[in-house]
Amino acid sequence: MKPAAFDYIRAETANEVLEGLAQEGGNARVLAGGQSLMAMLNMRLAKPRVLIDIMRLKEFRHIERQAGAVVIGAGVRQAELLAWPGLPETLPLVALALPWVGHVQTRSRGTICGSLAHADPSAEMPLALVALGGEVHLRSARRQRRVAAKDFFVGMMLTARADDELIEAISLPVFGEARCAFREVARRHGDFAIVACAAMTTPAGVRFAVGGVADVPIVRDWPRLQGSALDDALNGFAYELGARDDVHATARYRRDLVRMIGRDLIGEVLQ
Repeated sequence: MKPAAFDYIRAETANEVLEGLAQEGGNARVLAGGQSLMAMLNMRLAKPRVLIDIMRLKEFRHIERQAGAVVIGAGVRQAELLAWPGLPETLPLVALALPWVGHVQTRSRGTICGSLAHADPSAEMPLALVALGGEVHLRSARRQRRVAAKDFFVGMMLTARADDELIEAISLPVFGEARCAFREVARRHGDFAIVACAAMTTPAGVRFAVGGVADVPIVRDWPRLQGSALDDALNGFAYELGARDDVHATARYRRDLVRMIGRDLIGEVLQ
């Protein structure tokens, strides 16, 4: 199929983007990497009146250390962050998760913030953002605000971003000596995950996050659980996620994966 007709704005300034969003609201879509959006346009799952291209704006192409966090601009491609020299030391969980995002070809175009805006519950970057307790920086012609990751994703492919707002950046906390682990199961490498899991140590114990089961990534913080106590916590969490049968997997299979992967990852980071 071909996309429905739309107007195209190649933005030269951030104000031009914000003005377009203020005027068109829900009838406008922002084009960054376009790896998800172009497919939705071609299938006419998205029918914007205006497409606003932000990828020529250098002010959105930054990766910076700021006060205990890494700030990643809206124009930063997934491949650029993966190649950033400071990634393994400052954001080890992201370094582990990024190679699972799509393929080399799609990572060369897709953006970090674009994946978050798409808000697929099976995607790796929303899971990493929630697991790390990051923030989303939103900007409109009227205001600027920050939304915590746990409040940003409100449903399957739904976020707290208003129609006139742009995701201009995200910030991810740096946790120093935290041990991290990531794993996912998909039909093929590069497919969206049937289940994706992340674990990391915290001062109080361990944090465990799951994507691909509920409508949004879900996180739990536990003390240093072991043995049957860990099994009980994982079993309860697996059922709380509300897994459903679909064409990719049964609810029971997803619950089993949460329990099995969770036990492995938590054991790995706590050893």
